[in-house]
Amino acid sequence: MSITAMGFSLRTNPSICFTQNPPKPTSKPRFLTIRCSIPLSSDGAATGLAERPWKVADARLVLEDGSIWRAKSFGSSGTQVGEVVFNTSLTGYQEILTDPSYAGQFVLMTNPHIGNTGVNFDDEESRQCFLAGLVIRSLSISTSNWRCVETLGDYLAKRNIMGIYDVDTRAITRRLRQDGSLIGVLSTEQSRSDEELLKMSRSWGIIGVDLVSGVTCDAPYEWVDQTNSEWDFNSGTRDQETYRVVAYDFGIKHNILRRLASYGCKITVVPSAWPAAETLKMKPDGVLFSNGPGDPSAVPYAVETVKEILGKVPVFGICMGHQLLGQALGGKTFKMKFGHHGGNHPVRNLRNDRVEISAQNHNYAVDPASLPDGVEVTHVNLNDGSCAGLAYPALNIMSLQYHPEASPGPHDSDCAFREFIELMKSAKQAA
Repeated sequence: MSITAMGFSLRTNPSICFTQNPPKPTSKPRFLTIRCSIPLSSDGAATGLAERPWKVADARLVLEDGSIWRAKSFGSSGTQVGEVVFNTSLTGYQEILTDPSYAGQFVLMTNPHIGNTGVNFDDEESRQCFLAGLVIRSLSISTSNWRCVETLGDYLAKRNIMGIYDVDTRAITRRLRQDGSLIGVLSTEQSRSDEELLKMSRSWGIIGVDLVSGVTCDAPYEWVDQTNSEWDFNSGTRDQETYRVVAYDFGIKHNILRRLASYGCKITVVPSAWPAAETLKMKPDGVLFSNGPGDPSAVPYAVETVKEILGKVPVFGICMGHQLLGQALGGKTFKMKFGHHGGNHPVRNLRNDRVEISAQNHNYAVDPASLPDGVEVTHVNLNDGSCAGLAYPALNIMSLQYHPEASPGPHDSDCAFREFIELMKSAKQAA
């Protein structure tokens, strides 16, 4: 291989460059000449040089509106399609990653710095990651937390979840707030053209898709774990009595089950399509309809199950469960512009006029004007006035659109579990 040299020289005047107030030259200036030679191969490429120490953009997020966002990849690689939503939580990215309600979605974190605490085994909210991908501004190059067992990038790679960073998340969030949630395609495959990815984003839809069947459990099981005493904060308000609860798994989070168990409930978790007749044979004191992903209108079988149970035992609906209760009572649900996703949403409790800062994750809401007489709106989202809670005392029904267990988020709404206990207690005494 023939080697040639490429040289260049830099001429500077030392008296000008290295003094704070350079004097006016009185004579011919002196110059310092620096020469550098770089060995070149026969094809003109530099040899003997190290690779660049930084990562270059190798991924694209293509949105259905035609915008293309260049970024750097971490986690898994490939091509994935999903609905892009933004989450305003400052902490708790691992709980968000493992929340089954994010199935079919790319989660964009508005908090710019993600990954600095790594991941651990205690903060999982389900058996796996169900979201389609993660979009962040800055990926931490190091982790610093006493519970950390793995970096975020390694965690996502092992679970085949794509992530991108060094992208303008503020600009994308503004676009989502203006235009609403958008379908997008994440890809690290350079062989795919922008036009091909755009076509994929415009040919995929999430409305009317049953996402619940992909996240529910396969068979009934008993749940016994309570909130770890190290993290428990309401241990002094428990009843000594035990209540038997059947929890429908539409994508249930582990901390909902832990909170119920901590309040003295003996819990059986059942699949989303579990027959109502089988549930009633168990003679539960109450039934929980859990959170879950997607469109409640896409799971009419779940609505029918709810209808068959109403009035027979006290029920508590959370998130998707709240929407299913709304439909079962004769109301309608609708898709929101960009939904509620985050741990800092203010909600007003209309019964006691208190404001709770809540954790939320949903793209659909119940239309309160469509509900029959007797159904009471108990909570209202203060950001947009949407329905955040329902009650129907005649049938022992209560529901919340948000997550009283938080995880991540504040604990303002944990008292909802106590209210469910009181509802079951009252029904038991009246029987």
